[in-house]
Amino acid sequence: MKVLPAMLLFLMLFSMSSFDLSKACDYAGSNIGYIKSQTEQALAAEDINTSRYFAYKALNAIEKSRAQIEACGCDYAKESIYEGLDNLKKATRVASLNGVKILLTRALDNSMGSLEAIRDHDEHAGSMYANDMLAMNTKTAEKEKLSMVMPVGKDLERKIDLSLVNYQNSLNEVVNSVECKEAYEFASKIYEHCEQELLKPQLTEAKKYYNLRTKQITAIALDKLKDCNK
Repeated sequence: MKVLPAMLLFLMLFSMSSFDLSKACDYAGSNIGYIKSQTEQALAAEDINTSRYFAYKALNAIEKSRAQIEACGCDYAKESIYEGLDNLKKATRVASLNGVKILLTRALDNSMGSLEAIRDHDEHAGSMYANDMLAMNTKTAEKEKLSMVMPVGKDLERKIDLSLVNYQNSLNEVVNSVECKEAYEFASKIYEHCEQELLKPQLTEAKKYYNLRTKQITAIALDKLKDCNK
């Protein structure tokens, strides 16, 4: 008869873990939703000071949300939103509104990717714990949990490619509408940043591919602007 109390305790512990994980992801998702809205307002601003004001609000919100993002345990969401933080910081240092907006577009894509990842992670976590309670197979569940923390291979590449579509469109707009030399200098800075990032020895697969694809997209723009450097 000791088996039943042990099983009940096991179920209670898993239920509590599922609840805590869900709540942490709910809080993280709510905060990232706010970060997304502030980034959108920064993008919609018609002058650089207003744009910077909302960009600062978004990056401060990321800093204040670190605990919730870490507690949620979704590695892809964490990678994406911290990449967004980096883009927001750069946006506050750029001198032209066009330059600010292209970095804000990247930051917005980062926040949207992070939100999507949290939704996927939360849904998977809920189904995983339900399966645990039925199957009582903790080793299998743990393997599933680890494999679903972040997409890998083609799934990871697909998510990152989708997140960079808006960046590519914005960069094309800069090429076509911004003064030639300014556009070249701006694209060059992004290209050089990607090169420096790719030199880091302990870069995650997500960051490697993100910077590689950003570099490739930016290289196409630089090729179109090559005569502007003369």
